[in-house]
Amino acid sequence: MKLKSDCRKRSLPTYLSSHAFVICLFFFVAAPVWAQTNYLRTLRPDGVELLPPPPAPGSEEEAADLAEARAVFHARTPAETTRATKDATLSFALFRPAIGPFFELEKLPKTDFLMQKVKKEIQPAITLPKDFYKRKRPYQMDEELTLGKPEASFSYPSGHSTRGTVYAMVLAELFPQNKDAILLIGRNIGWDRVLIGKHFPTDIYAGRTLGRAIVHELLANKNFQQDLAEAKEELAAASARPTSDVLEGVK
Repeated sequence: MKLKSDCRKRSLPTYLSSHAFVICLFFFVAAPVWAQTNYLRTLRPDGVELLPPPPAPGSEEEAADLAEARAVFHARTPAETTRATKDATLSFALFRPAIGPFFELEKLPKTDFLMQKVKKEIQPAITLPKDFYKRKRPYQMDEELTLGKPEASFSYPSGHSTRGTVYAMVLAELFPQNKDAILLIGRNIGWDRVLIGKHFPTDIYAGRTLGRAIVHELLANKNFQQDLAEAKEELAAASARPTSDVLEGVK
């Protein structure tokens, strides 16, 4: 028993030393992860909890949803088709008509950082309910609704509608004086997906709901608030720059 006790005593420093090394290694590896300034908590908001299920397959509700998708698709104009195809790119430049020609993100690094980070972080919140409900797209139920290339992801909720809502609401925070025009573009980005047969109307409505929930989470995050404030300062300076340059030239 004594020998066993002595062995334990002698091994204790070694035990502590090895564990101290493991702990230090953990902090070294984990530090970069903890240092990340994420805007959203993991899988928050939870679209499965937040959103009602899409219309059940074979239900009257699904039939009505498909009937509206068909009506919108076949009634679209050439101009609407062109707009919808352009809006499908989800480029931030789509909002330039509502904001102004100076809205060039390549010249606005802090604003670009904010928007690109939002773009990246919201994807899991969109993917979660899509992969849970696994809803088919309209053109998979009616080949006459096929236009352009097929989509790899599921239909509900609409990712474009979600992103259009999020991008518009964030930009409306940056440009409150242009809020209505910005939000309209965001709504169109979603609805245009019905025009070209990629989504049902209910997909679009669910996307708007999810998008608003995402922005609610963003606005409650201190890291987002800080980056938003810095972007606002950058935009204020950029909008004032032409006047400053003119005055400087007069001197």
